[in-house]
Amino acid sequence: MRNNQYEYSQHHIPEQPHNHESQVPIMMRIISKKDLSPDVRFFQTVPTTDYRYENLNYKPGQFMSLSISGSGEAPFSITSSPTRKGIIEFAIRKVGKFTEKLFTLKDGDLLGLRGPFGNGFDVEKFLGKDIIIIAGGLGAAPLRSLLLYILDNKEQFGRLIYLYGSRNVEEILYKGDFFELLSSDQIELYISVDENNKGFEDKIHRGRVTELFSKIGKINPDNTVAAICGPPIMYKFVVQELLKLNMNKNDIFLSLERRMKCGVGKCGHCIIDYVYTCVNGPVFTYWDVLRMQDLI
Repeated sequence: MRNNQYEYSQHHIPEQPHNHESQVPIMMRIISKKDLSPDVRFFQTVPTTDYRYENLNYKPGQFMSLSISGSGEAPFSITSSPTRKGIIEFAIRKVGKFTEKLFTLKDGDLLGLRGPFGNGFDVEKFLGKDIIIIAGGLGAAPLRSLLLYILDNKEQFGRLIYLYGSRNVEEILYKGDFFELLSSDQIELYISVDENNKGFEDKIHRGRVTELFSKIGKINPDNTVAAICGPPIMYKFVVQELLKLNMNKNDIFLSLERRMKCGVGKCGHCIIDYVYTCVNGPVFTYWDVLRMQDLI
């Protein structure tokens, strides 16, 4: 899980940078990349000449706008943790012309980054509490920042439970990291796939991610928070399971990053009623969601 060439600090997240700073692109160099699934690629970047980003302050759940000279710009969730300085990571699915161009880049190539943007997870509200993270498919990418932050500051949190569902074994993101964490005493991790789990029966449950709730036992709903990200159809059923555990609606956090397009509230693609998902979110509480029609 860790890259030893970087020093990991343990601290609360300080205030965010001023808006005018976040609008200025910083050139980042790709130092590593690998395929996480047939259509999702991991990118690890570091600053080139402007070292402001070596100490960049951001919250898990926020996103940045990536640009390629002559090819445009698009928003992507940050998958690295602010506790791991000097490096910013992304997991990007190839779905259009811009991402197709991203997939042609090599180690050493440059990307422009602006941000951080949006409303991330308020980790101050997680302190001292048990945490349930539920991810489906690509939802493991934006939730990875939160997972790493908690693991790097584990003494500040209680029980950590992670439920991850994927369509099949081949599409599990961060498979090596997840399999390593299965034997960790810092986290209770359960993985499921919709399709055949042959050869991985000891590691992976075959069925829906909601079936994994039967494995976590009792929780204290007054001292537990939950974070969710995944395909739209997943939210409704996962929230139902959390409500069965008597969790407070304000303690259920949902990342709705799939609705973003421009990332800064200009295009209107993400607007629902009076709310811009990319500006007011992408992280909302379930109580927020109940007041916004068709948000999930």
